[in-house]
Amino acid sequence: MGSGQWSVEKRSSLRSDSFSKDIDDVPETGCLSIIVLGASGDLAKKKTFPALFNLYRQGFLPAEEVHIFGYARTKISDEELRNRIRGFLVDNKAASSKYSDDVLKFLELIKYVSGSYDTEDGFRRLDKEISEHEISKNSHEGSSRRLFYLALPPSVYPSVCKMIRNCCMNKSDLGGWTRIVVEKPFGRDLESAEKLSTQIGELFDEPQIYRIDHYLGKELVQNLLVLRFANRFFLPLWNRDNIHNVQIVFREDFGTDGRGGYFDEYGIIRDIIQNHLLQVFCLVAMEKPVSLKPEHIRDEKVKVLQSVLPITDEEVVLGQYEGYRDDPTVPDNSNTPTFATMVLRIHNERWEGVPFILKAGKALNSRKAEIRVQFKDVPGDIFKCKKQGRNEFVIRLQPSEAMYMKLTVKQPGLDMSTVQSELDLSYRQRYQGVVIPEAYERLILDTIRGDQQHFVRRDELKAAWEIFTPMLHRIDDGEFKPIPYQPGSRGPVEADELLEKAGYVQTHGYIWIPPTL
Repeated sequence: MGSGQWSVEKRSSLRSDSFSKDIDDVPETGCLSIIVLGASGDLAKKKTFPALFNLYRQGFLPAEEVHIFGYARTKISDEELRNRIRGFLVDNKAASSKYSDDVLKFLELIKYVSGSYDTEDGFRRLDKEISEHEISKNSHEGSSRRLFYLALPPSVYPSVCKMIRNCCMNKSDLGGWTRIVVEKPFGRDLESAEKLSTQIGELFDEPQIYRIDHYLGKELVQNLLVLRFANRFFLPLWNRDNIHNVQIVFREDFGTDGRGGYFDEYGIIRDIIQNHLLQVFCLVAMEKPVSLKPEHIRDEKVKVLQSVLPITDEEVVLGQYEGYRDDPTVPDNSNTPTFATMVLRIHNERWEGVPFILKAGKALNSRKAEIRVQFKDVPGDIFKCKKQGRNEFVIRLQPSEAMYMKLTVKQPGLDMSTVQSELDLSYRQRYQGVVIPEAYERLILDTIRGDQQHFVRRDELKAAWEIFTPMLHRIDDGEFKPIPYQPGSRGPVEADELLEKAGYVQTHGYIWIPPTL
């Protein structure tokens, strides 16, 4: 380019329809068809259909404009599918009797179509059923809305997406749309994820693709942006000058529970850390977006992922609980980790030198998911209370949703002694009677509304896999071995040693107890 000349580059086409135009620009007047592919499977039964029922019960899916279609290879009738999912729609018996009429009316909205995932015959029948529903609702061709939820293994995504593209799309655009929701895992490494993205991307535009990560639908995860950017006192504190380390933790107190064969194919890093914990990491570490438009938020998430330095072996501990290989579906020589602790480091102005510790494991001594932000020591400690522990801001994602600030206060009494206590916002106590929606409810509703804020964009997915792929390949090749640990323990002792090496200071003698009503 010659001096004095300017060039204008066309920006990437990775745009959400909610970003490029206001959602209300084109009125959505047509009926809505929700198609659950893999309708006879566990995910659909336990998560997708219950989420759809709760949206229906709350008035977000009016019976006069919505119909639900199940599609799978299993040859069953409409009534058999309804009977399969009936018992999963409501949590407990008391609520079941309360919502019995709603359950019956909801089940009447469901129709089942049987067919394979790689031939057109079944999808032609599915399209015929959808079209008949649209005609019965007096929807003009092209104004109807079609949402395809792929509750399926990723191996069949390409063939299913091809069948949807060839057989089940809207015929024109008069305010209608076709969108697809795909579940994790999105590939096994960078190469497979990019291949899958390319295969789907050749059939659908990015604004039509909703890569769902249910952690992005959790109440306190969605609260992170509000906490960080709507509260003045966090703004000057949220950086390397004040924060010593950040932990993002996922712990389960049970093993693979019959899913050993599936889990062994992926392991704890692919199953939990590369997606769920990394999404939380992005929201904790990202810069303030220009606005709340989905693309502005996702742009900032990509930037922070691209700032992560390569993970070093010295800052990774892998574990496998004893007894894991006793599962008949798990190979005797499995090298798959059921536990991992690792340190991510961000090379930017805000976070240089701050360790982000991601930790996930199965068969541990407790069940919880939380974010723990530990602040630096107070300089010039005149109270000599450093040994009691540092200030911490903890966000408990599950169970017992809460956020609390751990701080040092004066012990009540005549002596000038200090003790650790907390400022506590426990949701169960503060928001009594408020039902916190399930993550899948929020995300399905976002999909219907065309809001991609809480979904993973293609370049974001690529940046995430770039962080973990080199390490995963070494684990797959047997070069990186997990350390055995006892079920019901904290995990390998080496993981605690890594935390200490990273600078985390554990508080002794203080335990947060969720308040009772």
